[in-house]
Amino acid sequence: MQEVFQVGSFQSASRLVVGTGGFRSMDVLEASILASGSTIATVALRRVDPNVEGSIYDLLKRLNVTLLPNTAGCYSAEEAVKVAELAREAFSTPLIKLEVIGDDLTLLPDTTETLSAAQELVRRGFEVWAYTSDDFIVAQRLEQLGCVAVMPLGSPIGSGLGILNPHAISLITDRVEVPVLLDAGVGTASDAALAMELGCDGVLAASAMNRALEPVMMAEALKEAVRAGYLARRAGRIPTRLHAEASSPALGRPDLFAG
Repeated sequence: MQEVFQVGSFQSASRLVVGTGGFRSMDVLEASILASGSTIATVALRRVDPNVEGSIYDLLKRLNVTLLPNTAGCYSAEEAVKVAELAREAFSTPLIKLEVIGDDLTLLPDTTETLSAAQELVRRGFEVWAYTSDDFIVAQRLEQLGCVAVMPLGSPIGSGLGILNPHAISLITDRVEVPVLLDAGVGTASDAALAMELGCDGVLAASAMNRALEPVMMAEALKEAVRAGYLARRAGRIPTRLHAEASSPALGRPDLFAG
């Protein structure tokens, strides 16, 4: 991909973000990150200790992969802000992936608390990557508050259902100026390709890799899918039609004009 992927101060040649939770071993995680080509990985603060040798933090540092702390497991703006501050102190980074969950069963975001947390975190100098619903108005509000990225879900976290409402994602990508990354619901490579074709600037994938029969192979597939979708979006697809249209015109065919 020719264009650099930039979100706030972060730059990368890869538009795939890896979620690090749920892998069966550190070896599989490492191999999957390498196969994905990703240079940024999101990590829940509660799952990593920078002082423990051999931790996820240690692995990402060795691979030269940027750590994007997230506030996974938070259910209020107040809690998310506290976790973000802990992450900034622990990892010396202004980057934060904001997650405020509103329901234990669906893990859908609490958009009211997300907006409140985003406003406070931006005020405190964080670069906020905000996980949200596929509601364009909420995405627009997050942009207006100063978030550096908006991350709408395609479907519930870990569901693998793909993009349930492509129109909603397309509306966000068409109207929001900051980078848009599909977050949650990716089940396989075609989901990632579709997200990019709809105009997303990047894709976050976790369960699609860590729950695959062959995580490393899926990581490579997702890398190629993101690239293919990005190129297809830039190339411009043909318009859909209700009827066939020959790819080769009849004009000039000698058999139609003989004799």
